[in-house]
Amino acid sequence: MNTVLSAFGLQGRTILITGASSGIGRQIALSCAGAGATVIVSGRNGERLQAVLDELGGEPHRMLAADLNDDAQVDALSRAVGKIDGLVHSAGVSALSPLRMASREHIESQLATNVIAPMLLTRHLLARQCISNGGSILFISSISAHIGVRGVSAYSASKAAVEGMARSLSVELASRSIRVNCVAPGLVRTPMLEAALATTGGLDATIARYPLGIGQPEDVANAAIFFLSSASRWITGRALVLDGGHTVE
Repeated sequence: MNTVLSAFGLQGRTILITGASSGIGRQIALSCAGAGATVIVSGRNGERLQAVLDELGGEPHRMLAADLNDDAQVDALSRAVGKIDGLVHSAGVSALSPLRMASREHIESQLATNVIAPMLLTRHLLARQCISNGGSILFISSISAHIGVRGVSAYSASKAAVEGMARSLSVELASRSIRVNCVAPGLVRTPMLEAALATTGGLDATIARYPLGIGQPEDVANAAIFFLSSASRWITGRALVLDGGHTVE
């Protein structure tokens, strides 16, 4: 095998992916499996998760349904995972509201799902020595952590918090050669985006602000494979913006 290309492969690695029942998480799972990894998919919706597992072809891949906002389920998930080489936190929520109209529940729900849940799952997995030395942890962030976007103050705050946490964690885990990074996508054509656009109008004005157009889930999955593979062995504590040139102008 070409030694350059082999650095991007995931053969022999086991990857846990949260939020894998749809959208970006689902595509990361499919792409990781295509790159040779054994995939463990996790999410709240067992029926949709089973559909993804069926797409993966079943064993050796497996599913572990869990609500990451439930401490008992997080503990059970960390006990059931076993040894992994990579962890992708793709589970997340986004809700629109100007800050002046945002309720405490609106703010706390996004912080709970987007920040506290991935932090606690990571803590459990590290405490149980589930993540192999030389492994990789990847958090799916957002360009909302880097630029101002109307109506997403709580979401932006949650993603900026994740990136700050990832930088600190990267230093904590460097002695074990475990890398910690983020990818921060712009608009990606997912069911979540389609639902949002149904209430705000069409895509034409949005696409016009993306020189290369809006992204596809595969674009994020390809970046995820890079960060999970040995090709990124000398990169940690970084956030890669994937936005088709949106933030260049």
